[in-house]
Amino acid sequence: MSIASISADLSLEIRGAVAIVRLTRAAKRNAINDGLVLSLRNVFEGFGPEVKAAVIEGEGEHFCAGLDLSEISERDAVQGMHHSRMWHKALEAVQFGPVPVIAALHGAVVGGGLELASATHIRVADESTFYALPEGSRGIFVGGGGSVRVPRLVGVARMTDMMLTGRVYNAQDGERAGFAQYLVPQGQALNKAIELAEKIAQNAPTTNFALTHVLPRIADQSADHGLMTEALMAAIAQSAPEAKERVKAFLEGRANKVQKG
Repeated sequence: MSIASISADLSLEIRGAVAIVRLTRAAKRNAINDGLVLSLRNVFEGFGPEVKAAVIEGEGEHFCAGLDLSEISERDAVQGMHHSRMWHKALEAVQFGPVPVIAALHGAVVGGGLELASATHIRVADESTFYALPEGSRGIFVGGGGSVRVPRLVGVARMTDMMLTGRVYNAQDGERAGFAQYLVPQGQALNKAIELAEKIAQNAPTTNFALTHVLPRIADQSADHGLMTEALMAAIAQSAPEAKERVKAFLEGRANKVQKG
């Protein structure tokens, strides 16, 4: 196990095949500034081949309380667009990086924090978690990909309601709405996320790639194009030597069968 401080705002811990990326601005409720955005991009683009899955979490009482408004500078429209695109590139490095990413959520998952969480592939929330998009009440609009990713989790109507009215979802209602796939007791989100990451790290790399890179794109395609993309990906995956060995192990009784949960 190794821990490295990437910047004053971010640390990276390697546990076997799992990378744990930790926001370390606890005094600011892990609010996101430009330095943190750029550090996230660098980390997720820089994983070595030993990393097979990643977990992202926040130090202290909150996952991430959103954009650090104290560091906002005045920008004209073009500068504002470039700033938003910087966020897009960083969160695309999370969503479309080399490995599946699990978010361990607790406390505030607000604004930019929800945008970051929605860029991950699996979200585990504990009972202290709450979700909000306060940009509407502050006269601004989401700029980190939230308008694309959040509706895919919970629908356009829910996001519209949250931004128009300031509605806050608690952990239980948020899990039912689709913000998180797992809800665990308070303080257990990180342990559950690491458990899932360790399991995911054992999957065939081609399958993990298909699920994190290809499946989201199939969802954007027409049915006909999606089915063709699926057929191509299925052919590639099953032709890999590791896939052939795993199927052989199952047929020979050396692999576990699916059990009722």
